[in-house]
Amino acid sequence: MIDKPPKIMILYASYGDGHLRASKAVETCFHSKGIKDVVLLDLLAEAHPMLNELTKFIYLSSFKVLPAVYGAAYEITKDLPPKASFLRALNFFGTGKLKEALHLHEPDLVIHTFPQMTLPGMIKKTGRSLPLVNIITDFDVHARWLHPEIDRYYVATEDMKREMINRGVSGDRILASGIPLRPDFCHQPEETAEFRIKLNPDKKTVLLMAGAYGVMQGNRDICRTLLEKGDYQILAVCGRNRELYKDLESRFGEYPDFHLFGFVQEVSLLMQASDCIITKPGGITLSEALACRLPIFLYRPVPGQELNNARYLRNKGIAFIAEDAPSLCQGIDTLLLDEDRLSLVRAEMENLRRPEAAEVIVNDILEKWFGSETRKAPVEIGSARPRLVIH
Repeated sequence: MIDKPPKIMILYASYGDGHLRASKAVETCFHSKGIKDVVLLDLLAEAHPMLNELTKFIYLSSFKVLPAVYGAAYEITKDLPPKASFLRALNFFGTGKLKEALHLHEPDLVIHTFPQMTLPGMIKKTGRSLPLVNIITDFDVHARWLHPEIDRYYVATEDMKREMINRGVSGDRILASGIPLRPDFCHQPEETAEFRIKLNPDKKTVLLMAGAYGVMQGNRDICRTLLEKGDYQILAVCGRNRELYKDLESRFGEYPDFHLFGFVQEVSLLMQASDCIITKPGGITLSEALACRLPIFLYRPVPGQELNNARYLRNKGIAFIAEDAPSLCQGIDTLLLDEDRLSLVRAEMENLRRPEAAEVIVNDILEKWFGSETRKAPVEIGSARPRLVIH
């Protein structure tokens, strides 16, 4: 226990957008409790910027070129022991920058939202006592997240907790908290009603999210198939992919039921205004959809953690996987026109949705290590967020 607000460091990575979104959600929750000294560090980008850009390029390219190669590498390394040479080599990157950051910020606790386990071995060598926690941002457990020096794991589901126990992690070090989300996923924002008015009330709304970098394939075919059917209006989010934005705008911009967006911060507004989502199965986006009770359709998930995420939710009866646009459209028709089946899907979602995961995680950290009464403070929901408007 300490007699002053703790200093928190969060280590993340800029692959996709999910690790940063999880980090920001936790940071926001700490701030709401009066703990302002929270530092976010993109370790690999700071330590090895050229290597970071190269590996990010390879990761993003894996969605288009030879995704099976990435998937094979993921599966081969999935069950490696923590002392495996491959993992130890990966965990060496960023050592120098991390030493500088620890000296500069002197954190009282470090959180990982990306599986770069450089710190545990480094801390062990110094003999210093520093609590280390991992927030796993997928619905799948990979060996890169597991390390004997991690004090606490926060995972998406009880199934993940059981799997980690089977792999030798003590159960008292694991909390099935859910994946941390921004506060606007905990409560329906006031803007939603206004946002819905701008949509056609006679048509179902399909939210198409191609990922933060717009890497999901098949967007053009999906939009064409849905629009030609005439029963749906589409909210298409291209992320930071300007080429995708321009392509969809040129092809479908004249359709009155097609609404196009680039990178969107207020995702909760779009989700809560929609009847279903088509997306790539990143852990954060899936958790956001679950929080909004939004039926999930996953299009051609790439091998690796995203395919495993997709299969997990499919096996739970929550998500639907499609390999082509016609079968995707048929799946949407089948679900949205069957109220009984839709009710069953949403009932299953209740078993997995954890919209207040950030609050659970922060409260647990404060109680376990700092004995802080600030853990009882509610999360403050900001009221000055920009409104999304469809033109």
